[in-house]
Amino acid sequence: MRKVVSRDGTTIAYKKAGEGPPLVMLGGGFRDHSVFDSLVPLLTPYCTTYVYDRRGRGESGDSPHYAIAREVEDLTAVIEEAGGQAAVFGGSTGGILSLETALAGAGISRLALLEPPYRMPGFAGPPADFAERLRELLAQERRSEASEYFLAHLVGFSQGEIDQWKSGPMWAANEAMAHTLPYDAALCGDGRLPEGLASLEVESVVISSDQTGGWLLAAAQATAAALPNCRHLTLPGVWHKVPPEVLAPALVEFVTA
Repeated sequence: MRKVVSRDGTTIAYKKAGEGPPLVMLGGGFRDHSVFDSLVPLLTPYCTTYVYDRRGRGESGDSPHYAIAREVEDLTAVIEEAGGQAAVFGGSTGGILSLETALAGAGISRLALLEPPYRMPGFAGPPADFAERLRELLAQERRSEASEYFLAHLVGFSQGEIDQWKSGPMWAANEAMAHTLPYDAALCGDGRLPEGLASLEVESVVISSDQTGGWLLAAAQATAAALPNCRHLTLPGVWHKVPPEVLAPALVEFVTA
């Protein structure tokens, strides 16, 4: 992977592929750049893709003390590698980070978000001590329990849904990435939309799956409504995910229009 040094000296690893206008992509909780492995080949005939490992993941470095501002600087550094102006696609908490980076004034030419997980009124959020308890579990190296706790109390999974995830092939990778879950929890914050969205004039689209959860749909609709130059697009998919063969044409159309 290629490397770029973020403002605080942390090395951020990324992959570049394709031809065409630049598109930087970043994922959410439990994920590194490989979450886009099946999407990138569908985009590269039309876009130059930049997929990167958020700090603490994959081949990227980390720093002792997390701050959202550091992750904003990381994404900004990758945008600079793409020429200083790029479209950005952020999935889940990666979408929240993309919005924070746009608010910070980075060179984002177009902004595509997949279900940023804000928590709208009427939908219960995590307990008040959620972040503290999550850090405690990780400090005790109880990675599996921390992952389950995150899924139960932030994502809202039932025990049956958690058990299904644990029986799948990705659980070991989820546990390996568990130390970064406090980063995603910090991005979610108190669940409210960030201030200043009405000032973002960048052309935007918020994408939802037609099979996603009610709270995620409400968040997507509210995010799209808060952005002045944005539309809400619903595509066929499953919970919190749109398959690459459906997502890719929508992204290509948006980025190359």
